[in-house]
Amino acid sequence: MADVVVRAAREDEWAAAGAVTVAAYRADRHIDSSTGGYADVLADARTRAGQAELLVAVDEDDSVLGTVTIARPGTPYAEVSEPGEVEFRMLAVNPSARGRGVGEALVRAAVARARELGARRLVMSSSEHMTTAHRLYRRLGFRRLPERDWRPVPGVDVVARAFSLELA
Repeated sequence: MADVVVRAAREDEWAAAGAVTVAAYRADRHIDSSTGGYADVLADARTRAGQAELLVAVDEDDSVLGTVTIARPGTPYAEVSEPGEVEFRMLAVNPSARGRGVGEALVRAAVARARELGARRLVMSSSEHMTTAHRLYRRLGFRRLPERDWRPVPGVDVVARAFSLELA
């Protein structure tokens, strides 16, 4: 991870952050197209940067390796957070950068940012099929928050599993 830096995304990196998010979700078969539907939401890093906080993980050449979105409760990108909490969403690592600790660096940056914001808890939800990510979250101390599980798409049998990390 020594060659990975996580920081706020610059405007000139928004398109790359969106592309990395779509590529990661497609590689893991969480979406089946690069355009349309949820792929368009994932690609729209410009809107995320305006309505939440967009972080990127970059290498020594400033190439975007991964990204994560930080949302406060009650804002457009918040899904499961409540007052006193901060939430992260759309954690994505470019498939070509996997195995370098990029995902962990992004989660640790989300933890640090939640602490900076004075949150008592960091929360997130993740598709039940994202088991590799779930292992990372558990290893970093996140616990399941089953009372906040939800179904992102009505009528589709996919459950978003909620997790939390106590910060206080």
